[in-house]
Amino acid sequence: MKLKFDHFGILAPFYERFIPPRVPEKILELLRLSGNEIVLDAGGGTGRLAQFLSSRAALIVVADESTLMLREAGTKDGLKPVCSFTEHTPFASDTFDRIMMVDALHHVANQAKTTADLWRILKPGGRLIIEEPNIHSVRVKFIALAEKLALMRSHFLSGPEIQLLYNQPGAQIQVQTDGPTVWVIVDKS
Repeated sequence: MKLKFDHFGILAPFYERFIPPRVPEKILELLRLSGNEIVLDAGGGTGRLAQFLSSRAALIVVADESTLMLREAGTKDGLKPVCSFTEHTPFASDTFDRIMMVDALHHVANQAKTTADLWRILKPGGRLIIEEPNIHSVRVKFIALAEKLALMRSHFLSGPEIQLLYNQPGAQIQVQTDGPTVWVIVDKS
């Protein structure tokens, strides 16, 4: 796959000024980290959220297709940046205990391939958390329109639509919604 235009690369040096890092309380709650896990932040950009996990897991990998975003992630302690499209990651099957993808699924070129590859690299007994804007929220509909006007390749899915992408044997799935945010929690048996 070839990156056509790196919208996020342009924003990389300023990204965290526009979207300040915050302790991802809900993600931490859902990840259920014990301190021994290998965690992937898929589409993790600058590592703005992953940086809060570094003292809570054995290894934190931030994978993103934007080398400029990953350059920013590389400045944060405890993060291992890897340049990768989420549709075809360079990781072996059953590598990660936990995977999080926050506000990124709507940006990937092929959501079905992304979810299939994240399932492939998740260990049995592992947990995958996808946090996305809730497309049923009026505010998110305006964000979706703005991203279309900015010529981004965004394609927003609802929680149930994301859930359908994990129609895999051994997948236990929950969908939680709170206003403008939806979480899809996938446990792999």
